[in-house]
Amino acid sequence: MVKVWQKPESLTDKVLHYCPGCTHGIIHKITAEVMDELGIREETIGVAPVGCSVLAYNYFNCDMQQAAHGRAPAVATGIKRVHPDKPVFTYQGDGDLASIGAAEIVHAAARGEKITTVFVNNAIYGMTGGQMAPTSLEKQVTTTSPYGRDLDHAGHPIKVSEMLSTLPGAVYIERVSVHDVPHILKAKKAIKKAFEYQLEGKGFTLVEVLSTCPTNWGIDPVESLDWLKDNMLPYYPLGNFRSPEKEGK
Repeated sequence: MVKVWQKPESLTDKVLHYCPGCTHGIIHKITAEVMDELGIREETIGVAPVGCSVLAYNYFNCDMQQAAHGRAPAVATGIKRVHPDKPVFTYQGDGDLASIGAAEIVHAAARGEKITTVFVNNAIYGMTGGQMAPTSLEKQVTTTSPYGRDLDHAGHPIKVSEMLSTLPGAVYIERVSVHDVPHILKAKKAIKKAFEYQLEGKGFTLVEVLSTCPTNWGIDPVESLDWLKDNMLPYYPLGNFRSPEKEGK
C-alpha cells in the first residue's frame, strides 16, 4: 500500500487545542511540512507568542521559546544573534504582533533581522473573548464594537504587510490565505520561501496568513471561510509585497 499522507515529523502527537473551524491547525501543519522538506527540524528554534497560539510550543517538534506578549521578535532577535547558523521563526497572531508587539515587529524588520515570522491575521482577538483587534474590519461587530468598528472612533485596520514592505530591512513580505486547498498550497510555498531566504542570510521575512475565527465571529466553520473571502480579501489583498527578486538582491 502506498502511503499518501503522514503527519510531519515537525509536529508532535499532542492534540491541538484550537476551536473547531479555526485554521491555526492548517498553518501549523504547513509550517511543519516546510521544516521537514528543508530538513531543518533539529536546528530550528521557534518563538511562541501570547494569544490563541500561546501553546504552539506544545505542537512544533523543534526547540521552542515562549515570549512575553508581543516580544517574540525581540526574543527571536536575541536567539538569532547568539545562534546565527540556526533557522529562527516567530509564530504570532494579530493581537500579539499588530497591537502590543507592533513596535517589536517594525524594528525587527527595520533592522533586517534574519528571522522569519508567520503572522496569523483573523481580524479579532480570539483568546480573550473576541474584542476588536488592530486588524478588525470597518463595521465589524466584536465584543468591544457591538455596533461595528467605527473608523472615526477606532481608526483604520492596520495593513501589516503593506506597512512592513516599506522598510528596506524586510526582504520578503507576502500575504496568503488558507480558506481553500489551492490557497493552502500557495501559503505553504510562501512560508517555504521565507525560510529559504532566511537560510540564505538575506534578511527579515514575514508571511501574513489570513485565518478564520468561527467562535468569535459567531458563525459556523463553513460560513467563516466565506466570510474571509467576502470581507477580508477585499481589504487585505493577497500577494507578494517585497522579495529579493523584486529588489534585485
